[in-house]
Amino acid sequence: MFSKILIANRGEIACRVIKTARRMGIKTVAVYSDADRDALHVEMADEAVHIGAAPAAESYLVIDKIIAACKQTGAEAVHPGYGFLSEREAFARALMDNGIVFIGPNPGAIAAMGDKIESKKAAAAAKVSTVPGHLGVIENPEHAVTIADEIGYPVMIKASAGGGGKGMRIAHSSAEVAEGFARAKSEAASSFGDDRVFIEKFIVDPRHIEIQVLGDKHGNVIYLGERECSIQRRNQKVLEEAPSPLLDEATRRQMGEQAVALAKAVNYDSAGTVEFVAGQDKSFYFLEMNTRLQVEHPVTEMITGIDLVEQMIRVAYGEKLAIAQADVKLNGWAVESRVYAEDPTRNFLPSTGRLVTYRPPSEGPDGEAMVRNDTGVFEGGEISIYYDPMIAKLVTHAPTREAAIKAQARALDAFAIDGIRHNIPFVAAVMQHPRWIAGNLSTGFIAEEFPEGFSLPAPQGDTARRMAAIAIACDHRLNQRKRHVSAQMEGWRMVSFDRLRIVQLGAERFEGEVTDTMTTQGGAVTIAFAGHSVSVVSDWVPGEPVWHGTLDGVKVAAQVRPILNGVALGHAGAYANAHVYTQREAELAALMPEKIAADTGKFLLCPMPGLVKAISAVVGQEVKAGEPLAMVEAMKMENVLRAEKDVTIAKVLAKEGDSLAVDAVIMEFA
Repeated sequence: MFSKILIANRGEIACRVIKTARRMGIKTVAVYSDADRDALHVEMADEAVHIGAAPAAESYLVIDKIIAACKQTGAEAVHPGYGFLSEREAFARALMDNGIVFIGPNPGAIAAMGDKIESKKAAAAAKVSTVPGHLGVIENPEHAVTIADEIGYPVMIKASAGGGGKGMRIAHSSAEVAEGFARAKSEAASSFGDDRVFIEKFIVDPRHIEIQVLGDKHGNVIYLGERECSIQRRNQKVLEEAPSPLLDEATRRQMGEQAVALAKAVNYDSAGTVEFVAGQDKSFYFLEMNTRLQVEHPVTEMITGIDLVEQMIRVAYGEKLAIAQADVKLNGWAVESRVYAEDPTRNFLPSTGRLVTYRPPSEGPDGEAMVRNDTGVFEGGEISIYYDPMIAKLVTHAPTREAAIKAQARALDAFAIDGIRHNIPFVAAVMQHPRWIAGNLSTGFIAEEFPEGFSLPAPQGDTARRMAAIAIACDHRLNQRKRHVSAQMEGWRMVSFDRLRIVQLGAERFEGEVTDTMTTQGGAVTIAFAGHSVSVVSDWVPGEPVWHGTLDGVKVAAQVRPILNGVALGHAGAYANAHVYTQREAELAALMPEKIAADTGKFLLCPMPGLVKAISAVVGQEVKAGEPLAMVEAMKMENVLRAEKDVTIAKVLAKEGDSLAVDAVIMEFA
């Protein structure tokens, strides 16, 4: 086996590879840019080599620097992770030319399948059903419009070398094709160094289902079941699960055998993924093949018990697969949430900054479920503007889909992040969504279920009652703490606290009497509400960002942040400020004036930290609703900011090339 490998990547996937290599007794080498000098993968690896400036084009995408790092450290092989150089034929060949093993497929397979245009040609030649489209290179916007008109709308414009939702646009008209073509080419060039795009028919109400394949250098190829990746935003996956709630055993076998046949046709010899677009009637079409490890590979690992990174390393070394198709058994269900640094309440715009708090849920058993968290960050670290905004991948595995979803919801409730905006409120809300729970999925799920965007759901019903009980328990614990403050004046009676508590939870009001039922540290209280009472047990102490405990014996977690006269709570996808009062305090609070937020309607504000790529309006210009005003780039995504209504430009306060903070004023309207 290899004695030392280099990981040509960063973040959570670099940490993930290091864990398996360490378990196999293989030493690891990390590479890092200026922005990643203090990153977790650098700390975890046995050695680390600096490879350049923060932009990926000057560090992680420079083949010569990776090869030089291998020679400097004596690394015998390179694992590319995903993204960056993972699907570059030139990288695999350059390593081969320098006597370094590429832990991935052979260059020929990458050439045949890694390029989306060439992969479709190869699939068509292998008699695999493909989505109608134009596989040739498209020269200009006019050519793109002509092709789209012939195929019929809607169409998908995709970067040939793309991945991760970059360089991808859906167009419903010729005007959208022209603009989408320009944006896709620009994003493709900046993200992958390859601006070629192609166009194909967009299947309405589709599901995204992919088959994991695994091949060796001796002609053996197997499939490891499927993953459902239909919950997507901006063509980027947000939630994944395995297996798919759509497929039956016969369809699973058909898709798997087709994926294996395609892999064998190109002599595929590593882990790879054959992606299909599936109709609700279980029809499916080949979409593309990713010739690398997928971001969502943990859900497959959880239901099969197979470490895909280990298999990639063993296959690259020349070992035969020790697993036959008959050995592959799917066990239970796994669900994965991608935790991103983005603000779901502001159209999922990227967020950067320091992780003031980063407390993931405990990994390991959770009743009948198992929790896994793949991450590349740590508390106190920074989320950089230069790279993908992923913070972590939270995975739960249980005997059934229902149990896996419930475990995922509990784990999300227990995941504390402060300092930046993140999407945990959104994925936590999806876990409670009836359509998600029913498995009635499509790639349009987010657009259809959140057409006005996402806002923090207010607690209702049982969720509100649980949150009210937690708020009273937190307040009671704070009062207990006050009773034990040291150096109190002697001879004064102990301060007494009313047993009645009034909770204003958003628009809802609860009244409950609290009684100690056990006086030891972190003991239990009984809270008597109108018509029912609840026993609350917790060892929570003030200052902890997550409340763990039981309500009537049922395990519960909730986000807790201090506010004046109460706590801000997040639980089961719902969020609200819980103000906890005595009866007299509640009477006085009702008389307090409410602060009205300032009107920002006359300003175009920068929605996230980013770089101004273009200013599309000038002072005095009359702009119609929907017309572009500016374009801001953050985390490799170009975001066009449009007028929400008809306006006249009074001032332009930013210029192309400016680096702006969130809520910086770009323009002022008359």
